[in-house]
Amino acid sequence: MDDQKIESLWIHLHWLTVLAQQGSFTASAQRLGVSKASMSQRISELERAAGVPLVQRTTRSVRLTEAGQQLVDGMREPFERIAQSFSSVRDLADVPAGRVRVTAPVAFARQQLVPRIPEFLRAHPQIRIELELSDRLSSLAIEGFDLAIRHTATPPDTHVAWPLCSTRTVLVASRAYLRRRGTPQKPEDLAQHDCLHYPRAQDTPAWHFTAVGGRPRNRPEAPRVTVPVSGPFGANNSEALRDAAVAGLGIALLPDFSAQSALQSGKLVEVLDGWESVGTFSHQIYAIRPYASHVPRAVSAFVAWLRVALADGFAVRA
Repeated sequence: MDDQKIESLWIHLHWLTVLAQQGSFTASAQRLGVSKASMSQRISELERAAGVPLVQRTTRSVRLTEAGQQLVDGMREPFERIAQSFSSVRDLADVPAGRVRVTAPVAFARQQLVPRIPEFLRAHPQIRIELELSDRLSSLAIEGFDLAIRHTATPPDTHVAWPLCSTRTVLVASRAYLRRRGTPQKPEDLAQHDCLHYPRAQDTPAWHFTAVGGRPRNRPEAPRVTVPVSGPFGANNSEALRDAAVAGLGIALLPDFSAQSALQSGKLVEVLDGWESVGTFSHQIYAIRPYASHVPRAVSAFVAWLRVALADGFAVRA
């Protein structure tokens, strides 16, 4: 194949690398902003030029053939260098500009991130934010995200992590529920209450607590109280648990960013404020990105803004 013919296939090769990342023609077309038919046509043209099948198609997904994978593996690093080089040139402009692809947990994004983003975009009109709300831990490099917001105690060593704010876990219930069932005075009382919990692998969910300020001087850790809990409702989303608690279904253990608005309005109140939950949620929010020698100015601007916007955490203000 002559050089001119190969040069005409650069875009086809790029689209093949995106298809390898996304795993389907539909998702790849959405990522590239083109039609599914265009995506399929470009890959078929590339296969004809290569003379071998590059993709195995099924009704639900696609998988690269050995030849397709070899081609993608060879093109990944050059395309990454091209993207970094273009980003470096674009950053010579006085004003940060470009697209920032962000992934963040559903509840955190809906309650704390999305309401704040308009302020950032008004201040940076040449930056576009593309936000994916997902509780799935995405591979940033493979799926093309510039940044991830993570509620975690241990950001990955292979990434750069910026701490955004501290967070705490709160035990909450509605006043109506507490009037009906009574207010627990110690963690062990929770065994007699309806507890709204995250479903876990084990048959019996359990919550763990330590007394606030109750760590003996001669022990590195405060004694832990473990309480098996049960209740009429469980969900893997803190918004759902919060709403169930507001409806009076029981007592919920939530991150403060999910409980903040309901506590602020009085729809929920804290219980067992002399005890601290351990092991359910992390106490830190991070922004993370894969290590790279160059960070686009648009990404740096967004991270800097996040660190200011979230610096105070999620305390309930009087």
